[in-house]
Amino acid sequence: MTVPELPEAEHTRRILEGALVGRTIVDAAAADDPIVFDSVPADQVRDWLVGRVVRGAHRRGKYLWLELSEAPHPVVHLGMTGQIRTRGDEPLRLEASPKEVDRSWPPRFTKLALRAAEEAEPRARPAAELAFTNPRRLGRVLFRSDPPSELPIAKLGFDPLLDMPDRTAFEARIARRSRAVIKSLLLDQGFAAGVGNWIADEVLYQAAIDPRRRVGTLALDEIERLRIVIEHVVATAVQVDARKDRFPKDWLFHRRWGRSREATTEDGKPVAFVEIGGRTTAWVPAVQR
Repeated sequence: MTVPELPEAEHTRRILEGALVGRTIVDAAAADDPIVFDSVPADQVRDWLVGRVVRGAHRRGKYLWLELSEAPHPVVHLGMTGQIRTRGDEPLRLEASPKEVDRSWPPRFTKLALRAAEEAEPRARPAAELAFTNPRRLGRVLFRSDPPSELPIAKLGFDPLLDMPDRTAFEARIARRSRAVIKSLLLDQGFAAGVGNWIADEVLYQAAIDPRRRVGTLALDEIERLRIVIEHVVATAVQVDARKDRFPKDWLFHRRWGRSREATTEDGKPVAFVEIGGRTTAWVPAVQR
């Protein structure tokens, strides 16, 4: 299982949009979990959700939020293993034992379950049921009056899918961080919202840039190549709904897991592993300079 990054979050946003937008939330059940809900009691969570019409489903970086007919609005971060499940999905496979499936509803480790009203004509949609599962309790559900202008969303950098900077703006942004290591900069959510470990490794591989280099050593053509590849990798992953089996076969993604000493690219070049900023980094020395 990969940690949810921008493509997985965008796929989840589309699920929320299709299931909830235009509907009224008629029931909500929240776990009494002060860590996940930032000390908001379960009864208060329910009161803030039930009776509200969902006007929109939005995302910036790895954060999602529902725009309701009345504030506050729920902001969700999936954490490492969080998922939004809809009733009728394939049974959820258990992380501890992938061969087992959870056929219950709501699924195990559900922290928030929602039921949206049935709709009559013209859309004639049956009632929808969704659950936010969060096995490791690393995901969060926060409530904000105006999510885009408040923390944590307000501190995020550009979103490669929503507002990728043009060449001049990107060069200006990266120039301010000349002393940073390029891999660490890509993981900084204040620089590029939604870029996580696998995306950063894929981008640097495809851009042929050594992840250990300082930003200030990059030539202008390398910076532009980096910008183009960030946009390309994110757009490609989003286009296939973050389905890993549909990523291009020559992507480093398929060879970067497990730190195997025998790992190679599709064309046989050795994959190396190094720690950068406390994160495992996969790279290809024969390609990345």
